[in-house]
Amino acid sequence: MLKMNYFKKRILAFGHAFSGFLAAFKAEAHLKIHVLATILVIACGVYFKISKLEWLIVIICCGLVIAAELFNTAIENLCNVISSQHHPTIKFIKDVSAAAVLILCVMSVIIAVLIFGQKIV
Repeated sequence: MLKMNYFKKRILAFGHAFSGFLAAFKAEAHLKIHVLATILVIACGVYFKISKLEWLIVIICCGLVIAAELFNTAIENLCNVISSQHHPTIKFIKDVSAAAVLILCVMSVIIAVLIFGQKIV
């Protein structure tokens, strides 16, 4: 009985996480762009038959960018609940959160160029 309750809670937790991802995907244009980029990068990886190490790097980059965008979305929404008026600290928090996503995106593009660049040329 105790084990079943534990597993039921874990399954529900996965459901909540999936629901959160879908809600963010529907609401956030940037998340849609990141998911599309991930699909394109995976297609390129299959097409160019990248190595296992390259796959690991690609998967880590894609996962980090999507996770960062989800964190950024959560932080921005929390900030909007805290204050609907312009506040310098809220602006700072939102800007720093967005900067984290930008840094991961730039890093991922550089890695994509290093992995796919010579294969394309």
